[in-house]
Amino acid sequence: MGITLENVGIAVRDIDEAIAFFTDLGLSVLGRTTVQGEWADIAVGLDGNHAKIAMLTTPDGHGTLELFEYIHPDAIETGPTQPHEIGMHRVAFSVDDLDAALEIAARHGCHPLRGVATYADEYRLTYVRGPSGILVMLAQALQERPAEPEAGEA
Repeated sequence: MGITLENVGIAVRDIDEAIAFFTDLGLSVLGRTTVQGEWADIAVGLDGNHAKIAMLTTPDGHGTLELFEYIHPDAIETGPTQPHEIGMHRVAFSVDDLDAALEIAARHGCHPLRGVATYADEYRLTYVRGPSGILVMLAQALQERPAEPEAGEA
């Protein structure tokens, strides 16, 4: 059986705010729509499901986020996820310039939870609290990583 990751879905309080944050970081909007109807109720397991949806992709085209803002039923507010809680944890991005990414995040009112760390002289990284309380990890490689071989090469 083959398997690939389709996307990561994130419920947000304000879809426009979340789109602005992620597009400023460098993602692109693939499309926006609303969904509702019997198929959505069945797929999601929620009667009366009606949501605004936006699909965003990373510049390399390998990562996709599905952002959704519920129109009906009303969204349920929960406390911000903590790094040690069980369940969906965070979304992580590699960036070429962590300082530039943090400047962009700050323009959206998003700042590191504690600071910027260095892991094993390989990465500078931090977690920021993004729109709707989303935990977002930003990491910059400190050393050039070798290119991955093309398919068929070894």
